[in-house]
Order: sequence, then structure tokens, then C-alpha cells
Amino acid sequence: MAERWSFLDTFEPNFRPLVVIELAKGTKEETIEWFTKRIVDKKTNGGEYSMIFCAQLLVKPLIMENGDKNIYLVGASHLRLLLGAETVGLVKECNDNSMRTFTYSSRKTFKDFADDNHNFLTMAECQYIIKHELDNLRAKDEKIIPGYPQAKLYPGKSIVRRLLTSGILVQIFPLHDREELKKLRHSWYGRVKVGYQPLDEIRCYFGETIALYFGFLEYFTFALIPMAVIGIPYYVFAWEDYDKYVMFATFNLLWSTVILEVWKRICALMTYRWGTLLMKRQFEEPRPGFHGVLGINPVTGREEPVYSSIKRQIRIYLVSLPFVCLCLYFSLYVMMIYFDLEQWALDYHEENQSNFSNLMLFVPSIIYAVVIEIMNRIYRYAAEFLTSWENHRLESSYQNHLILKVLVFNFLNCFASLFYIAFVLFDMKLLRQSLATLLITSQILNQFAESLLPYWLQKRHKKRMKKRMCSLKTDTDLSLVEQVNLEKEMGTYFGTFDDYLELFLQFGYVSLFSCVYPLAAVFAVLNNITEIYSDALKMCRVYKRPFAEPTANIGVWQLAFETMSVISVVTNCILIGMSPQVNALFADSKTDLILTVALVEHLLLAIKFIMAFVIPDKPRDIQLKLAKLEFESLEALKQQ
Repeated sequence: MAERWSFLDTFEPNFRPLVVIELAKGTKEETIEWFTKRIVDKKTNGGEYSMIFCAQLLVKPLIMENGDKNIYLVGASHLRLLLGAETVGLVKECNDNSMRTFTYSSRKTFKDFADDNHNFLTMAECQYIIKHELDNLRAKDEKIIPGYPQAKLYPGKSIVRRLLTSGILVQIFPLHDREELKKLRHSWYGRVKVGYQPLDEIRCYFGETIALYFGFLEYFTFALIPMAVIGIPYYVFAWEDYDKYVMFATFNLLWSTVILEVWKRICALMTYRWGTLLMKRQFEEPRPGFHGVLGINPVTGREEPVYSSIKRQIRIYLVSLPFVCLCLYFSLYVMMIYFDLEQWALDYHEENQSNFSNLMLFVPSIIYAVVIEIMNRIYRYAAEFLTSWENHRLESSYQNHLILKVLVFNFLNCFASLFYIAFVLFDMKLLRQSLATLLITSQILNQFAESLLPYWLQKRHKKRMKKRMCSLKTDTDLSLVEQVNLEKEMGTYFGTFDDYLELFLQFGYVSLFSCVYPLAAVFAVLNNITEIYSDALKMCRVYKRPFAEPTANIGVWQLAFETMSVISVVTNCILIGMSPQVNALFADSKTDLILTVALVEHLLLAIKFIMAFVIPDKPRDIQLKLAKLEFESLEALKQQ
């Protein structure tokens, strides 16, 4: 593809701004000139490595009302975007309905392609291409950033990452398309309706990672409906009779396995249609916060920071691990305080026997639920700091260690009290009350903190900004200036981590102790219905538009949900073994009861793993299409 860069011009008669670059106010002119020149300059034909020193994009300054020129709009010509699509390995649909990696030389074979069709690539794909080019701008022979001698560079260092860590570059974000966003809002959450979400439209606008989250949220909500429907009669007709929950718990164990396996198949169907199932994994560059002594990467041969893995392991096991254990101990200490409050509320109720004392029985659980949410959020910041301090080279490694820390703490913090009540206190009535209170309170707090409060704050800010913009007199396109001003002040969406974590904890509440509180699935369905609308609202109205991130699955969260389903088998089997009906069958020997429960638990786990093995992760037609593409690739290599 290198020979085609020579005729690619940076001129584009109809400049379409796609990405916004905000530099720090007072950034030196020589720095701005150097940076914009590197963005605009043409790529050379000296090989792949020499093509990463420039981006060959389009840049236009946006002059603000006070005369500042610290905001720049970035776009690209149609031809440049097509060549960029080949560089990042986008997969598009061909005329024969197959999915193939896009190449500029074979562009005519792709569905809906035309030289004058600028909608062949979605706006999200265009913005992803630009971000890829900006992220891969690298220093050539510069030792420092011009104008900032303290900001060191070395050959191959990412320029954008150095500008970010030096505080010269404030942020880079993709612009919203107002017309497309308006259409998406109308079809997504503009009216209350019973039906599926427009996942393909969400994918075209926000990218595959966001669309896959909403697809999983929708699927999980529908999967909860059978549990909710079965749980209602159990709640109405057999509230105190825990013996009848044996069948419900057994159904839950099979249900938790089937829905996760079926999701893999649905995920494969969606990501094949979107092309990400076939995308080759990009070589991971060092994450922006990674630092170390300058050395040579043995894989790429480039200069980059090198950090001893021994030092990282020392930080993990001698600092991070003890800190996590200390936090877990503190969580258990808070849990014991909660039980003291529960005992106080129970004693108060026994003394007074009034309506007020009845209400006081729920106060400790509500307070504890609020404290859990606060502790989870504080711990999240501590976990992020520690994981960053561990100095992981790759973003994937950083995310895996962060997710592990957060999941372990959240699991213990949210469920330890329930395990204690069930298997130490043996108080099923208190377990039911605590589970209901924790589930409902956490759902209300999450809805308020994640959507309602940010939306209200953003609405207030938007009104103030519009009043200020209406008083301006400028020759610049007021609507564009207004849009950039509004969006640059909006909150940043940091990814789907918190959203998946909320669903993970909800899955735990539903599956771990479902035989005690069958209505958990009902409340989960109701919450998820509102969650779809509130999450859609925050994506469209509260946060800046995130860059699209191609992905083929939900990643490590699939393993987290599967682990939770295995734990649910154990907990439900023990709860069944504790029921009076089962105990009556083994009145003479508790040892036989324990052995029988263990045997049943192992059989259910065996059935679970057999089902996971028998149900293919990908549908048969997708397997055939992938095999066909692999065969064609091998044949093409033979011909070469």
C-alpha cells in the first residue's frame, strides 16, 4: 500500500470535522506549528516504519470567542480514510455477502462501495481511523518537544502520549453528528416501546464495544424474564415454605449455564455481521502511563521504556496484595457493625411493637447498602492508583489486574453479609430481607449516581453555555463553536467497566440466593428496563462521544459471569441441603447429608460443564464461513 501514499493529497474541498484536539491554553506557537505539521504532512514511501512519522490528515483551527487558537478540528479526505481502513484492518461486507478485510485495491468488490459514496465508512469508523493515525504519530529524530525542553522524546515514542503526559495536550475526542444523533435518540429511547434496541445503528454511531454492551444488557434482561415469571408464584404462594424452592434453585442452576452459552452464539452472530469477529488483533503499544529506562523492544526493534518484571511483581505481591487484603478485612469489620445494628433494630422492635419499629427493621440494611456503594467507589479509585503504580506495560494487562482487584473486593463487600447470614446465622428470613434491601437500594443509588445526577448537571451547564454563546459576535460558524464548547466540557465516558460490573453484581444477587428470594429476578428485570433508557440517555446527552473500539466479545467479563454461575451452584446446593425437607430425609446421619449434597453439587457442576462443552460457541453457519475464509487465505498464500 506504500506506493499509493505518494499521490494522496491533503486537500479536501468540503472539510468535515471529525475529531477535536484541545491544547492547553498558552501552548507555544512553535509547538503548535510542529504538531500540526506532523499531522498534515504526507507519508513517505520508505517502508512501514517511515510511514508512522506523519499522519497526512486535515487540520483546521477553531478560533474561539476570546481569540484563543488552542482547539483544532481534524478530518481526512475520503481517499485517506479508505487507505486508513485498510491499515487498521476493517472488515466489510462484499457483494457476495461474505465478510472480508477491506483493501483499497479490491474496493469495487465491497457492498455499497462507490467513489462518490462517502457513507461507505461509518462516522465511528472514520473517527477510529483518525485516532489510530494520531496515536501512531511517532518521534523521528527529535529529542524534545519543540518549546518544551523538559518533555523528552526518543525515536519511536508516541507524540500524542508524550503531549498528554506533559500536559500540553488536554484531550482528544470525536465530535457528535447532530442529525444522526437526533435520529438515533428517537429510535433508541425517544419513545417508550416494547421491542429490541437498534443495535446496528448504535454500532454505526458508537462502535462495537458500546453496541455489544447494550446487546448484552438487552439479552440479559430477556433471559431474566423466565426466572421472574417463575419467581412470582413462588413469592405469592410459598413465601415461607423454603422446601418448595428446591425446584426453583435447580432451574436457576441450569438457567445460569444456558444463558451464558447462548450469549456466546448471539455475540458471534453480531460481531460477524459487524466484521469484528474477523479483525486481526492489533499489536499492542505501551500504555501512556508506562515508564522505565530507555531500551530496545526485542519484538519491534524500537526504542521504548523497559521496566523490570521483578520490580513489578514485588509491587504487586508486597504492596498491592496486602493493601487489598487490608481492604477486605475492613469490609468484614463494617459488616459486623451492620449485624450489631440489625440486633439493635430487632431488640427495639421487640420492645415497642409499633409501625415505626417495623420500619426500623429495614434501616440497618439500607444504611449498609449505602455504605457498600460508597466503599466500592472509594476502593475503585484506590485500585486504579495501585494498578497504575504497578506500571503495567500493556493496556490489556492493566485492565486485567484492575478488574481482578475490583471484582474480588466488590464480591466480598456485596455478598459477604449474605453468606454470613445464610451459612453462619442460618436465618433465612433475615437473608431474604437483606438480599431484597441490598438489591433494591443499590439499583436506586446506581441509577441516580450514573445517569440522573450527571444528566441534571449537564443540562444546567448546557443552559449556561447557550446563554453565553448567544451573546457572542463572531464570524466563525456559531453552531460549530457552540457544539465544540458544549462537548469539550461534557464528562468523559471511561468505558463499559462500571456498566458490566453493575450487571455482574446483579447476576450475583439473582443467582447466588435465588431460592430464598425469587423476586430478585423481577426487580432485576425492572431495573434493566430503566437501565437501558438511562444508559442510552447518558451516552447521547451526558458524556462526550467515545471513540469506537472494535471488539469481538465482552472479554474477561464472560469469564467473570461464568465464575459467578459456578459459585451459585455451590451456594444453592448448600441452601437446598439446609432445607427442612432434605434434612428430614437424613435425620439419622448428618454425614450422609453432607456427602449427598456434595455429590449432587459435583453432578450439577459436571452437567454444567458438559452443557458448556456441547453447546458450540459459534453457530454452524458462522463456523463454515470462518473455515471458508481460512481456506481461501491458505490458498492465496500458496499461489504467492
